[in-house]
Order: sequence, then structure tokens, then C-alpha cells
Amino acid sequence: MPTPEEALISIDRVIRDAALARYGLAVTSVTFEAPRRPEFGDFATNVAFGLAKAARSAPQQIAQALIEDAISSRPEIAALVVEAQATAGFINLRLAPGCWQRVVERALHEGVRYGESPRNGVRISLEFGSANPTGPLVVVQGRALSIGATLAAAFHACGYDVFTEWIVNDAGGQVETLARSLYARYRQIADAAYPFPDEGYPGEYLLPIAAALREEFGTRYDAAEESLWLPIFGTRGRDALVAEQQRTVERFGIHYDLWQSERELHENGKVRAGVERLSELGLTYENEGALYFRATQFGDDKDRVLVKSDGKPTYYCADVAYHYEKLKRADRVIDLLGPDHHGYIERLRGLATAFGYDGKLDVAIAQQVTLLRGGEQVAMSKRAGDIVTLDAILDEVGVDAARFFFAMLATDTPLAFDLKLATEQSNENPVYYVQYGHARIASVLRNADADELALARRGEILVPLAHASEIALMRRIEEYPRVLQSVASSLSPHRLARYARDIAADFHAFYGECRILCEDRDERLARLALASATQHVLANALRILGVGAPESMERLASD
Repeated sequence: MPTPEEALISIDRVIRDAALARYGLAVTSVTFEAPRRPEFGDFATNVAFGLAKAARSAPQQIAQALIEDAISSRPEIAALVVEAQATAGFINLRLAPGCWQRVVERALHEGVRYGESPRNGVRISLEFGSANPTGPLVVVQGRALSIGATLAAAFHACGYDVFTEWIVNDAGGQVETLARSLYARYRQIADAAYPFPDEGYPGEYLLPIAAALREEFGTRYDAAEESLWLPIFGTRGRDALVAEQQRTVERFGIHYDLWQSERELHENGKVRAGVERLSELGLTYENEGALYFRATQFGDDKDRVLVKSDGKPTYYCADVAYHYEKLKRADRVIDLLGPDHHGYIERLRGLATAFGYDGKLDVAIAQQVTLLRGGEQVAMSKRAGDIVTLDAILDEVGVDAARFFFAMLATDTPLAFDLKLATEQSNENPVYYVQYGHARIASVLRNADADELALARRGEILVPLAHASEIALMRRIEEYPRVLQSVASSLSPHRLARYARDIAADFHAFYGECRILCEDRDERLARLALASATQHVLANALRILGVGAPESMERLASD
């Protein structure tokens, strides 16, 4: 029996043959889609609508004729289709259970590799989560981290060579502001009345850094000129806060291939090289002593200053250089930016075009996060001034819940994160529901006879799988490779989170309707095989989402 994909290829061929024979019309290909409602079968095609005008016949009549010519009258095709109906001009098909059983066989055979693609040699640069080195990571950055890490894992599973990057914005005025803020905290240890800068960073997170500097330097800089302490306090503050950000990222289960310092881009000449390249392309000009990039030629609303009249490069100048470096070494560059960066989308795409890499840069926006508790907006206890840190979220709900919740809505959709829901042990908590599905499978497999389980996992006895809930679960397993591809192609990790919920729901339904460890041996082996295949897929999805796949949960004791 062929797989569903192979069956559809055969059905595509005979439908095209039938259209040519009956109507004299050539059909390039037949598109099949899974109907949203199960009563309409496994797959449907609207091919009859495309033939209606030229055939001078109603789509419903054409659909009925094609079913008769291509399916009913061909025994080899009829064996693949247990039901074929013409419904409102659509051809609705229900495949034979044997086709779906091949999906289980494949999932068991490929195991943890199911859904993955061979290496394709395409290099992707993925930047996400990047933050100023002026404070701890906050909630919205947690969302970007979760989305970006899921995308990186999905790209890798789809065969791409992914290089993950974080840009440390440590060359601008914010580091000087950090230095002055830290210096004020350093002075306030000995003199509580010492003024704090109006534009400073007021968070309490600077206090331990200031205390360490006071212990190291004593009163050395109390009366020193700013030019003496500013670079020292800026460097110490930046290094301490970047180290804290890195600890949080590591705690969140995320690894970066590169932490790129903006300051280093200036020091190693890459900023200068980026500007020189634009000049070589004839895309810069001087005006009142400043150097401009002709950004309006590439869709921007105004030309951008690269170097100010005092000779100092702008922040945008470093952005130009950094993207030039990424575009040179990758086949595709992806920036995942924060919610206040919508204006950067066309600006960065235009920059890629200017450098000769049109269409090579994608920009996505991770939207804002609102914190709720039990449906009510709340302000958490804050240890960092007026911000809610990512570490505080992880302390309350844990890494698994945070990774799942941050990724479960479309990237460009604002997220309402309910902290109470994220800690509930109930079906309403999506991450608990999904993890419980994996733990339930593990419990069933532990209770199975070891020899029978080993035999079941060979996938040789699958014929009994024909119950509606078994078919639904096999259909869901078959979807997984396409879902994974769609996550990567459309930068949509929420599709994987939704899929994880869906396959968990399908397994729970199967578990409730079909006794897995039943009396009939062949039926028992087939259902153990299906449970094992489901476990592989669910574990794979959770791994890519950065969420644990537990073998047991407390609720199982009373299930």
C-alpha cells in the first residue's frame, strides 16, 4: 500500500488523464488540500472548477464524471480510496487505512529524525533577542528569544545551516548613560545624597555592580574627573550586564554562535568597510560636512546619515556594517526585531538591495507581551526598577511554560501571557496538556510487555488500525513534516505550538476511545506502534520548541 503522498500522486495522474480523455482539456497538476471538517474526507480538490468554463459544464457534474472515470472504474485506484464524493463541485476523498498505516511505519523507522530533511547547504544568519547592554533581559525579549530559538531549531531540522547571532549595542551613548548611572550608585554608597542623572537607568540591578566597584576602588574615583572614570565604569557595567544577559539566555536553554560587539565592528574596521562599499557603489554623498546614504533610492522615507559632520559614525552606520557582514557570509539573513522597530523593515530590506543582495534579507517583528494573572493584568514584584525581568518570569512559571507560551501565538500578534494559567496542572494550560500527552504515552509503553513493545516498534503489524480516532491520529502524524517546513518558510513557530496541542488532543481522544493494551494481540501491537510513533513526533515537536518531554507527571497517579 502506498503512503498518502504516493497515493495522491497516482490520483493526480488518473484525474489528469480523465480530464484529457473526457473533455480534451490538459490539467497541469491537481491540488489537494485537507478539509477542515472531517466529514469531507481526508483530501479535497477543486480541479472541476478550473475545467468548468472550457468544458461548458457545471463543476458538480465534472466532479462526478472525474470520480467515475478516474477512480470508480479503475480498480488499482479504487483500492486506495474507500470513499469518493462530489460535493458542491469538490472531489472529496477518503484514503484506505493502509495508506495511513504507512505513515506509522515511516515514523517508527525514522524515529527522532522523522520530519527532518537532509542538509541542503543553505546558510542562514538568524539574529534575535539582541538587547542594549544596559539592564537585565525583560519579558518582550523573552518572547523574541523563544521565537528565534524555535526558528533556529526548525531551520536546522529542515536541512539548513543556521548561524545564530546577538548584537551587543555597546558603541552608542547608552553605554555612557550606563556609566553615569553606575557611577552615581557607586557614589551613593558613601553619600546617599549624591544626585542620580535625570536620564539614567534607575533599576536596582546596578546596586550589586556598584558595590563591587566600591569594594575594588574604594574612594579612588569619588573626586575624579569624568574623563577618568567614564570609560572604566562603562566597560565594567557593560561587561557585568552582558554576562547577566548571557546567564539568563543559557538558563532559558538557548545557545548563540556569536555575540557580536558593535564596538568591535568599529575597532576592526568593518564599519569603515561597509561605508566604503556604499561609496564605491555611488550610493553616498556629502551635505554640510556629513556623509549620507541614498536610502530613498531603496524605499526609505529619507536619506540616512552615516557619518556626522563631527566625523563620528551614527548608530545606523554600524547597522549598515553589521548587515553587510551578514549578507556576505550567508545565503539568507533574518532579523527578528522588537515591537518598536516596524520602521526598520523596509529600511533594512532596502539596505540589502543597495549592497546587491535583493530579496536576501527578511525582517520579522516580535510583538508586545502583556502579563496577566487569572485574566487580570498585573504588575509583578519587580527587582529591577520599573521593568519585569525575564528571570522573574522563569522563577514563577519555569522554562518550559515560558518557552511554549512565548511561541504559541503568531509573531506579529500581541501576546497576553497569563502567569496563573501557565502554572496550572489542567487541560486549560496548553503546555501542561501537551506534556501530559507525552507522559501518558510513556506510561502506557512502560506498562506494556517489553518483548511485545519491541515487536510493535518494528511496525510490521498495523492492519488493525482503522478506527476513526486512529485514522485521525495517523493523519496528524503525516502532517508533521509539512508543519515543520511551514514554520521555517513562513517564520511562524506558533504553527508548531498549535500542532503540538493538536496531536496531543488527537492522542487523548484515541486513548479514550481505543484501549491500547487490549485483549487482541494484533490490535494491541498495532496500537502500541501508533502510540510509539506519536511519542516520537510529540517529542520532536517539543524539542524544537525548547520544551521538555516528561516521562511522567503527578496527574498520572490518579488517572
